[in-house]
Amino acid sequence: MAKQARAIHTRRLILEAAGEVFDEYGYESATIAEILGRAGVTKGALYFHFASKEELARGVLSEALTTEGVMPQESRLQEWVDVGMVLAHRLPREPLLSAAIRLSADRKARDLFGTSWPAWIAFIAGQLAAAKEQGELLPHVDADRIATLFVSAWTGVEVLSTALDGGDSLEERVALLYDTMLPGVAVPGALRALDTAPDRGTRVWEAHQAQREQERRQETASAAS
Repeated sequence: MAKQARAIHTRRLILEAAGEVFDEYGYESATIAEILGRAGVTKGALYFHFASKEELARGVLSEALTTEGVMPQESRLQEWVDVGMVLAHRLPREPLLSAAIRLSADRKARDLFGTSWPAWIAFIAGQLAAAKEQGELLPHVDADRIATLFVSAWTGVEVLSTALDGGDSLEERVALLYDTMLPGVAVPGALRALDTAPDRGTRVWEAHQAQREQERRQETASAAS
């Protein structure tokens, strides 16, 4: 078990280092040597987990579809908001997530291993379809088309936010994106109940982290008893 835990930890170190390098340099300019230096592991350890730079990039992309931190809500529309807002909170702080977007936007990289966008679109479409079943969406709304539009817009907001110095934060811009899109898809009653404040992602993430810490303490206490 200890050996397996070390292997999982090493793989994570490599992925996080690769995320940093891909995020800073892009796929084509990123080197295995730079990733090794950031990860602090041997070449053998890296190639044990990933056979090539392309496989490393695929590993980074596989980390992109994450809903960690999003807590269940009675409103499926609120969960949709929380997914985008928590990601907006985490992405500037986690190069691994940021790198996945950069790799998806890199045309040469896309030709090699695709993007994370189809999986995101499918996930958001599922959330919107569930919201429609609960009566939260207007009758004319097509969940698949709105999901595609939202992922396109969210990605564009993130790319522009990264490219521009100063101004609003990513969280503020994503909050504005929701405030602009929601009146066109949500029924008035559901719309009024939604929390789309710029700090929504921060609050949800912190609540999730507090819950995880409490669970860890309970597990430690149970193991000690």
